[in-house]
Amino acid sequence: MPPTDNQGSFLNRISIRRNQVAYEHEFEDLEQFQKHVADRLSELFHPQDHQDTTANVDPPEALFSIGWFRKLLDIFLCCEAEFKALVIMGRDASNFSKSPLDRLFPEHLDRTVKALDICTALNHGIELLLHWQKLAQIAVDSLQQRPVTEGHVKRAKKALNTLLASIFIDDKENHHHTGKSAPAPASSKDHETIGNLKSLSYLFAKSWSASKQIQAMSSNLAAPRGGEPTGLVVPVYLMSSILVFVMWAMVAAIPCQERTGLGAHLQLSKQFAWAQPMIGLQDKIGEDWKKKEKKGRSGLLEETQRLEKLGMGLVEFAEGFTYPVEADKAEDMAAKVAEMGEICRRMEDGSVPLQLQVRELFHRIVRSRAEALDVLDQVNKIATPVPY
Repeated sequence: MPPTDNQGSFLNRISIRRNQVAYEHEFEDLEQFQKHVADRLSELFHPQDHQDTTANVDPPEALFSIGWFRKLLDIFLCCEAEFKALVIMGRDASNFSKSPLDRLFPEHLDRTVKALDICTALNHGIELLLHWQKLAQIAVDSLQQRPVTEGHVKRAKKALNTLLASIFIDDKENHHHTGKSAPAPASSKDHETIGNLKSLSYLFAKSWSASKQIQAMSSNLAAPRGGEPTGLVVPVYLMSSILVFVMWAMVAAIPCQERTGLGAHLQLSKQFAWAQPMIGLQDKIGEDWKKKEKKGRSGLLEETQRLEKLGMGLVEFAEGFTYPVEADKAEDMAAKVAEMGEICRRMEDGSVPLQLQVRELFHRIVRSRAEALDVLDQVNKIATPVPY
């Protein structure tokens, strides 16, 4: 029996109510996602403000240290998982056929392809960091001998010269640095070692540029306009923004091929709460990068900068070495060696887990992109007329 007008009206009201409840639930999920991103980035920007002083926990990591970048990647992986659950999984494909998502979502997927190249470059950059750590450890082991003899000092100097020359090569390639160079090893074997280290940064063709890759990812990244519907537009913009930001920050820290002008590539909207801590971090990284770029230093990673500074000081000690060592020089040398040893320990403990995170990020992007492409494939099937 067909429904009466009253029955139809009642069913319509139920349908409207269900749609309203679904909309309200989705709106709450979107708001929660944005809040989670804002909270995580704020904790990263002000770690001391979020530290529980009553708990027996480790102190917050120093800004731009290996530990800090590991936390940055943790945050991204958490956000990526929430984004996929909110935007992709179980979503009606017809949502992505409507403007402006029909344009914004494919653009986001295009950014993920570029991010895969950057992940590969970062992986090789971390290999270079591990080589630098091993060279520094050779110097530490040599200079910790008692008594320190001329043979120990020569071995340490050789390792440090190779380390500093490798850092200088990376600077020269990335920043066209023309200042004072690090001491260069004399033997052909040492030159071969530097060439091998240099090759770790050159996985791609010489025309490939990490800086240009970041610029391409951010070139069409624009905040939703006031007239555009909210819905899924905001989380897609959010995820693209944090993807570009994380790739940019990692490239600024880890040796990557061609990073000239990296500090001027990001333009983020200020209209969202989650953007405020991201912009604060961007300003800090950009400011520090421009300072380091002028000096030709090899990235913002704290451990690398300290290795370079300590290495130069210890080479200076080695060049003026006489046996027996004067007490004040021995004390200064021992302090520098102890600090370098601590940096080596931190690099050894943190670099491999950081590399594993970068690889996990690579595979996560691949999987999520495949799932998103499945959704877009459904959109294409919807838009394709059925032949009769």
